[in-house]
Amino acid sequence: MLSVKNVSCGYGGSPVVQEMSFSVRAGEILGILGPNGCGKTTLLKALSGLLPASGEILLCQKPIKGLSRLEIAKKAALVTQLSPVSFSYTVYETVEMGRYAHRSGLFPRTGERDRQIVLESLSRTGVSELRDRPVTTLSGGQLQRVFLARAFAQEPQIILLDEPTNHLDLGFQLSLMEDLRAWVKEKERCAVGVLHDINLALRFADRILLMDQGKAAALENAGNLDLSLIDKVYQAQIQDYMKTSLELWRSC
Repeated sequence: MLSVKNVSCGYGGSPVVQEMSFSVRAGEILGILGPNGCGKTTLLKALSGLLPASGEILLCQKPIKGLSRLEIAKKAALVTQLSPVSFSYTVYETVEMGRYAHRSGLFPRTGERDRQIVLESLSRTGVSELRDRPVTTLSGGQLQRVFLARAFAQEPQIILLDEPTNHLDLGFQLSLMEDLRAWVKEKERCAVGVLHDINLALRFADRILLMDQGKAAALENAGNLDLSLIDKVYQAQIQDYMKTSLELWRSC
């Protein structure tokens, strides 16, 4: 579904991501972990076609360099970190924007199939009852689920997520990741997510790409990841912290 070969990218001629290679299969979630500044978001921008990169990126076996923005949008959707909204579109209108890649003509109209897909996307993410609410009135958790619904409505084969659970409470985090996992497992689809929460990544991702200073420190099945590498990359005693937290839960 997604193939990355010797990809390097950055800003102003300075490489941030260096010689990155991996692939993501259908039905798989790849979680990307790493400390701040290691190149996670930069890599995601390259995968979505927003940032030029050397090397080769294939979306559904098609080189991204040969695809238009519209063609990329039909294959991959990007869900970014929660950001403020300043326009009072309704939830329905916001999710409906995901259909733009599938419309044609100078004055494209919303068809019955478009409406059905939007309604299904609203239902899938549990925001159907909010469809007529302005997005400016939503909580952070509600808004991020609306953005995920918009990505579902886009009908991509690949969803790219940049810390989608950042600033969300635990309930919303779990719900959003469960929605994503169900979507990936249904058809020929996959997802790549930059995740801030290590526990969330280990629970929901099939494989983990651990990044350190723009390079891959590890690429393993989530259950086989050498946790000592996490301590090394984050330069902190992460394992000890997790074990202490677990003991606190057990003592309650």
